[in-house]
Amino acid sequence: MMDIKAYMQNMGKEARAASRLMARADTVTKNLALTTIAQAIRRDKAELLAANKADMEAARANGLEAAMLDRLTLTEKSIATMAEGLEQIAALADPIGEISDMKYRPSGIQVGKMRVPLGVIGIIYEARPNVTVDAAGLCIKSGNATILRGGSEAIQCNRALAKIVHEGLSAAGLPSSAVQVVETTDRAAVGELITLKQYVDVIVPRGGKSLIERVSKEATIPVIKHLDGNCHVYVDEDADFAKAVRILENSKAQRLGTCNTAESLLVARSVAAEVLPTLAAMLTKNGIEIRGCAETQVILPEAKPATEEDHYTEYLDAIISVKVVADVDEAITHINQYSSQHTEAIVTENYTHARKFLREVDSSSVIVNASTRFADGFEYGLGAEIGISTDKLHARGPVGLDGLTSLKYIVLGDGQVRA
Repeated sequence: MMDIKAYMQNMGKEARAASRLMARADTVTKNLALTTIAQAIRRDKAELLAANKADMEAARANGLEAAMLDRLTLTEKSIATMAEGLEQIAALADPIGEISDMKYRPSGIQVGKMRVPLGVIGIIYEARPNVTVDAAGLCIKSGNATILRGGSEAIQCNRALAKIVHEGLSAAGLPSSAVQVVETTDRAAVGELITLKQYVDVIVPRGGKSLIERVSKEATIPVIKHLDGNCHVYVDEDADFAKAVRILENSKAQRLGTCNTAESLLVARSVAAEVLPTLAAMLTKNGIEIRGCAETQVILPEAKPATEEDHYTEYLDAIISVKVVADVDEAITHINQYSSQHTEAIVTENYTHARKFLREVDSSSVIVNASTRFADGFEYGLGAEIGISTDKLHARGPVGLDGLTSLKYIVLGDGQVRA
């Protein structure tokens, strides 16, 4: 049997050594690795689809739930998106070595800040094989090393992607150990990784609530995370109803199993009787079950009663909770109580209400007149994301390049000594 502790210790040592080399790699070298990986992903599309097919067959045989199967699936389009994401990362400005806030002090010294890599990042995730590429790309560009522990359900695809990533790193003259994929599916590897504090600087869990809760509870290393994606769409009294239907449909029905999918709908009381039947018809057409408050049930007799728990729930399923609220103030109060601080959207033509919503809703992404599904690193122009953070330290929202760096103070002098 594999000695999991020794295996993970060795990965940690190699990652730490690689992180020193990555921290001093120049932009041209890192971009060469990224573009080479992107080209190889397109070249090996057939092999990746075959590996994903093997993973999918095993997942179905093991009774994996529908939402997880959706996350596991690779298509020609998603493979192209992975490659494009790497090229977007390559096109982004390199944050490493950037100096800011230089100021002269009375002593004559200059004090400023320099952006530097975090070091070694451990990433634990379920299902989505695209995370392997997104995480590798962001860590390479930000000068970090990474240890990737994907779910057992995606093991074949992750191994195939790891081979491609190593090819790109080697072609650019960078250590292949800068991106390591944990080869064992033994869950003990997770426990070792999240306590490997002598080698790993931060942990990023991506997956179900049970995984993230476990990592948050047991890790001895700082964690960047979000637990739930209970996202809201609020239809204001001054909403354009056509926009509201389109935005809610995309927010809820485009994909059910993502963390930026809307799980809750709020409607201003003054327009509820007018707009709710139209919104409900759209939801029903898409097979979405409605669970409504008492006022909602009067307008929509077909709605099932919503419980207090429904307002807190991230369904990841064809269900949505609906509540009629007095106005934008009550909508904000409801969201700040029940949401998971992930993503909230308002549909309104009222500039004052939009500004109020943006200012007072306490979530990592707040959106006016657009779908919650835009809360994504790729859509935000980050190239890709390593995850979403609903924490307030160290990063918040989609975590791109800047979220994988830190700042250190630098001081420039010319012989000064402190009096």
